[in-house]
Amino acid sequence: MSKRRPSIVGGAIRGAIAGAIGTWVMDQVTTGLYQAQSESDTQREEAARPNGQSSVANMLDRVEETTGLRLSGGARPTVEQLVHYGLGTVPGAIYGALRSRVPLLGAGRGVFYGLALFGANDEALNTELGFAGPYDAYPWSSHWRGLVGHAILGLTTDTTLDLLGG
Repeated sequence: MSKRRPSIVGGAIRGAIAGAIGTWVMDQVTTGLYQAQSESDTQREEAARPNGQSSVANMLDRVEETTGLRLSGGARPTVEQLVHYGLGTVPGAIYGALRSRVPLLGAGRGVFYGLALFGANDEALNTELGFAGPYDAYPWSSHWRGLVGHAILGLTTDTTLDLLGG
């Protein structure tokens, strides 16, 4: 008896849940790595950030500039968290919908998926779009933290999908 593939919609829903859980686990790991890095690396990383802000905060600034809409000061931290989780949930939904349909997508138990997100988002798009500083402005510990964090994100997303029957 062969295992039945989940529906695309069911896979997407499970993937979104798995992506949110993966994002939370990644945050726990990367926060610990950030707190353990040297003070000089922290200072160099902070100096590299455009406008002294995270990439998500810079992204929201761009959305506000483009649309003319303004977030109230109290809503901003909540929206930043929603965007941050959306950056894990939306790709997680796509991964969940396609993992059983696209050969090799789930290779490495999701680690390759996580590393692809890291390369595309953290190392390329954020810099290209001006949400983060140039690659070489950051200390190696920043890149290492992102690499490890996204590998964990991918592994957790993939494992959670399995646990959810996807």
